[in-house]
Amino acid sequence: MHILKIEPEGSIEQWTLNREPMRNALSRELVEGLRQQVARIGEAGSGVRAVVLTGAGDKAFCAGADLKERQGMSAEEVRKFLQDLRALLVSLERSRCIFIAFVNGAALGGGTELALACDLRIASSRAQLGLTEVCLGIIPGGGGTQRLPRLIGAGKAKELIFCGRRVGAEEALRIGLVEGVGGLADARAMAFNIAANAPIAVAAAKQAIAQGAHLPMEEALALELQFYEQTLASEDRLEGLKAFSEKRPARFVGR
Repeated sequence: MHILKIEPEGSIEQWTLNREPMRNALSRELVEGLRQQVARIGEAGSGVRAVVLTGAGDKAFCAGADLKERQGMSAEEVRKFLQDLRALLVSLERSRCIFIAFVNGAALGGGTELALACDLRIASSRAQLGLTEVCLGIIPGGGGTQRLPRLIGAGKAKELIFCGRRVGAEEALRIGLVEGVGGLADARAMAFNIAANAPIAVAAAKQAIAQGAHLPMEEALALELQFYEQTLASEDRLEGLKAFSEKRPARFVGR
């Protein structure tokens, strides 16, 4: 059984964490499989513009780290796993591809951290998200203490982390933890919508947002201009103008 199921369709792919009996928990093998796939779509000519990431079944998106596997790991092996997980999540953020998490069930601990590292999040009505690590005597170690406050604000993030509290789909939407509540079809439609736009422009916008979010406004605006210049020299910009004048959909090629 492949622990990571890859389903390509045109310029998007659906990646399914395929460990349903283990609630799609993050094992060392699964983290390495995800790392390899992120590297693959980052290669020139891959053609993948958006990825929908979800979990097998209808109970869990990802239950976090595989605690059964962890019981047999030394402290040094735990540190290595955490290092690999953190590197994977950073690679999602830095990828030119857009990642959409479809949170189809429980996303706890590292599962929520995986969703946080994606660009966008859609939750099913069954979704539950939470950084519950304090209930196990640890703290979020995959970036949760840093990404969650940046997304929903420090106060609300502290409440969720300190209490180890889970939130359902509607509350997650209300506090800004997810961008929508819906089904897999909604996440896929969003992916196709993004993939239809100029890939150089989408990638530039992603990096401008990520790199400028915590800069002073003057520096952030200068950074935005640098990324704008990247799009100005592209063939896709000319195609966009031509398609607009001809009243037809643009055919972007990523150059």
